[in-house]
Amino acid sequence: MVKYRDMTSKELDVQLNELKNELFNLRFQLATGQLENPLKLKGVKKDIARVNLILRERDLQA
Repeated sequence: MVKYRDMTSKELDVQLNELKNELFNLRFQLATGQLENPLKLKGVKKDIARVNLILRERDLQA
């Protein structure tokens, strides 16, 4: 598992964009019936939430 807390804010922004792109692609695959593992959607959503939480915590600390 990726250690999000060890990343800088810029790295987290890049990671968040990558996760959002991955979620988009997974949703597209789900709609077209090509998604092999539907549980991956749940994991990507949780990762997005984790990154958003860490970014928000850092904003409040600053």
